[in-house]
Formats: sequence, C-alpha cells, structure tokens
Amino acid sequence: MIAIGSDHGGYKLKEEIKKYLEEKDIKYVDCGSFSEERVDYPYIAKAVAEKIQTKECNEGILICRSGIGMSIVANKFKGIRCAKCDNEEEAKFSRMHNNSNVLALGADYINMSEAICIVRAWIATEFQGGRHEERLKIIEEIEKENMK
Repeated sequence: MIAIGSDHGGYKLKEEIKKYLEEKDIKYVDCGSFSEERVDYPYIAKAVAEKIQTKECNEGILICRSGIGMSIVANKFKGIRCAKCDNEEEAKFSRMHNNSNVLALGADYINMSEAICIVRAWIATEFQGGRHEERLKIIEEIEKENMK
C-alpha cells in the first residue's frame, strides 16, 4: 500500500499518478490535498510519513512544486528515507542503494510522462542489500542518536 500526498502545486500530478496506480492495481491512500486550493505542504508530508510509521502503508509518494519541501519534512520522521528524484536512474538508485521508502517529486521540473516513468522505476526496483545494508544500519544508529 502506498500513501500519496501533494500540496496544491503538485495536485494535478498526484491525480495522474493515482490513475497510473489504479491501472496497475496498486493500492494507495490519498493523504491530500484534494484540490488546487492553497495548503501547507508540511501537513501532507506528515500524514504520509505517519502512514508509513504506523505500517498502514509500506511506501509513500509526495509531490510539491520542487519536491524539496516535502522531502525535508518527511525525513524528519524516524524510519523515513525520502528521496527527491528527477529521473528514473535516481529513482532506481534511491531504492537499490538507500532503500528509500518515500519518493518526492517536483511538479515544476518534470512532466506527467516523466513522473509516471519515475514512479514505475521506483516501485519496480528492489533494495540490493549487501554493503548497502551496512550503511542503512549506520543511518539507523544516527537516527537513534538524534531523533529522540
């Protein structure tokens, strides 16, 4: 299950991604926004991150104009590894090497077809483990030290 959310700037892109998920029978929970009316993105990123923390969802997708604000907020939550990706290769490596569990997209920097390709690559790519597993353990230790 994927938690998906956007602010008003990412709303149209979110709606297109939802159509793609539906076509592929991928279940999702829409955490907002529900229109193009102004909304504060930190609340949307928080809702998506909490769905993952509570294990209601396994992964998340966040969209705002740049993707940066959403990724900053999501990464404030323990256990969240949000990667802002602008192309398929970044999406693949964010999964293979970093086991990202949240994808952030910038609606002002990618078009609809690019976004679908990025989402498809991100969903299809699996974590490689191995030496990358060791690095995730280091990240978890840093989280324990700094996220109290």
